Amino acid sequence: MKTGLQLPSFTWPGGPDAIGPTLARVVRDADAAGFDSIWVMDHFFQIRGVGRPEEPMLEGWTTLGFMAANTARARLGLMVGGVHYRAPGLWAKAATTLDVLSGGRAWLGIGAAWNEEESNGLGFPFPPLAERFEMLEDTLRLVHEMWRGERGSEAALEGRHVRAARLLNSPQSISRPHPPVMIGGGGERKTLRLVAEYADACNVFGGPEAIHHKYEVLREHCAAIGRDPDEIERSTLQVIRLALDGVPGESPAQVVDRFGELADAGAQHVIFSVRDVWDPRVIEILERDLLPGLRSL
Repeated sequence: MKTGLQLPSFTWPGGPDAIGPTLARVVRDADAAGFDSIWVMDHFFQIRGVGRPEEPMLEGWTTLGFMAANTARARLGLMVGGVHYRAPGLWAKAATTLDVLSGGRAWLGIGAAWNEEESNGLGFPFPPLAERFEMLEDTLRLVHEMWRGERGSEAALEGRHVRAARLLNSPQSISRPHPPVMIGGGGERKTLRLVAEYADACNVFGGPEAIHHKYEVLREHCAAIGRDPDEIERSTLQVIRLALDGVPGESPAQVVDRFGELADAGAQHVIFSVRDVWDPRVIEILERDLLPGLRSL
């Protein structure tokens, strides 16, 4: 099983002045520990379930560039990008830039988004859900065209919400044929259909039964268009709470058992966040007691 570390919070000791040095240390340690991927959210306010809106949140692509300079092997990506935050061509250009500067380690993680509060707060348009899915498909079509050949496609592209006259992409991505595309979300009619048509990976969340069902729906979409479902990496987003300093939580062995059930359900890449990741002991515990067991699943 592949492992990814998600960093959903920057509410760390030391305040804003310490975020940069702490993030650099965390990602260096995670990279050295052997995580296959490291991810940050694409949000501007902290989200419900993690913290208060006023808590620190960093812009995603800028953060990934900083992370690229502090890592050497793990792939890097947004878990996952909100399609309406950026124009389609910018999605391709930003992912290509990260790929080039990281030596071919970029993911393009993207989805239809959901957080209306931060869009209203910061003045981002928040189109209706159906329109955001149309924007998502336009963007997926465009990025694949921009990643064609040595410098993208010379052909124009006209979608429902985008008109692009020349899909020039120079420099071209190092990852070939392109940086892998991950679409986040488990919507069975639209999201997983787009995964089947355009993506290299899906990302869903839930327990073993829930994710197994989503993977089976994805197989049905692949069968409908004649695509081999095994071309698509099956990932899942999870949370672990390690027991530390008397605070109740899971042991590494319990996490391995729980994630083993996810592997049995079809998951190939488990991406997880962990409480107090800023504490150097946390990555040490994960490297020593958790990752070896997950790699054997």
